[in-house]
Amino acid sequence: MYRLIHSFLLFAGIALSVHLAYAQGYLDKGVKFEDHLSWPAIKVRAMAENKYILVDCFATWCGPCRYMSGSVFSLQTAGDFFNPRFINVRIQMDTTANDEPAVKRWYADARMIKTRYGVNAYPTFLIFAPNGRILHKIVGGTNTAREFITIVRSAFDTTKQYYTQLIQFFGGRRDSGFLRRLAYQCLDSYDMQNGLKVFQAWQPTQSSPYTPVGLDLLARYTRQTTDPGFELFLHHSAEADEIMGVGKAERLVNITLLREYVQPQLQDFNPAGPNWAAVQQPLESKYPAQAAEVIALSKALYYEHEKDWPNFQTAVVAYMQKYGAHASVEQLNSFAFTVFSYCPDMNCVTEALEWSRRSFKDKPVAGYMDTYANILYKMGKKGEAIAWEEKARDAAGHYDRPGYQATLDRMKKGEKTWD
Repeated sequence: MYRLIHSFLLFAGIALSVHLAYAQGYLDKGVKFEDHLSWPAIKVRAMAENKYILVDCFATWCGPCRYMSGSVFSLQTAGDFFNPRFINVRIQMDTTANDEPAVKRWYADARMIKTRYGVNAYPTFLIFAPNGRILHKIVGGTNTAREFITIVRSAFDTTKQYYTQLIQFFGGRRDSGFLRRLAYQCLDSYDMQNGLKVFQAWQPTQSSPYTPVGLDLLARYTRQTTDPGFELFLHHSAEADEIMGVGKAERLVNITLLREYVQPQLQDFNPAGPNWAAVQQPLESKYPAQAAEVIALSKALYYEHEKDWPNFQTAVVAYMQKYGAHASVEQLNSFAFTVFSYCPDMNCVTEALEWSRRSFKDKPVAGYMDTYANILYKMGKKGEAIAWEEKARDAAGHYDRPGYQATLDRMKKGEKTWD
């Protein structure tokens, strides 16, 4: 018996060793993150080894962050590129009750990095030179390691390094092409503060705002009624729409008014709900032509946010019946999917089917077709639903495709696809 047990344990030990060796070999193939080092130690090591620094700023709740960790950085392709060139570090930017001591040691540096480099979306990747100087900022992940490597290579190109371009701007560079490219780069980097300065410097270099690029940048940098674009879109919507597309100027004006006049009044908790007449009054006094539509949209968005589904149904149907022609494709899809998910009234669900269909009639979008398929399925049209969900899956990117396949499998099994 002893020999049998001893032999078994010896075999198990060998098997475990082989497994661990394989696992370690697999891990070694990917990007090596130096999470055990402090931020000052990372900078010292980067200078000593003459390597760049890649900082992966992530949040625990961020799905794309998890995808990058599990499906991009774990690959040998990524490891072969990053490990010889970079000191790599992951920094958790949010805090949770379950954070380990190693994470807590980074709290102060995480806050510093978040503030200093304007980390407002996840994942965000910061790239530093070996001497510790910030060079580049990338917001968002990719489907593949090769795609991410291609983007990161721009950190080695001084004409594309984000922070290098900002230094040139604040140093006085003002040629039109440079300013236009940097204005878009600021948007990609979620840097509205610097972007607005760049955009305002670019505007005087243009003879007219009525160009596709001019109006696109003007729209992207219009956040308040005091921004230059607001007055143009308010008073010259027809001219703007000839270039941007029907209804876009009006939607931008309404969203700006909602953000500035309505949202601040909805911050204070009121058990009885908002006093909509009081909310509308200041808007009505200054922008009477827009007030009713802005309030109708605000009601739908407010009750959706509060998960007050009976009031949401009433509000969204009222808005869509009166102003639905003005809704963007994003609004059409969002409202349709929320109705599908949470409204039991099948008459409302049937109305939402038409909203959904309009959202992708001009351009097939996987997420919008998925909404349409789900509504058809809830209405009992299983065959049509499966056909549209297959189209959605086939149109989806690599990262999203498994989710659509899971929905498709549930449809084929006759299972609910809503809560």
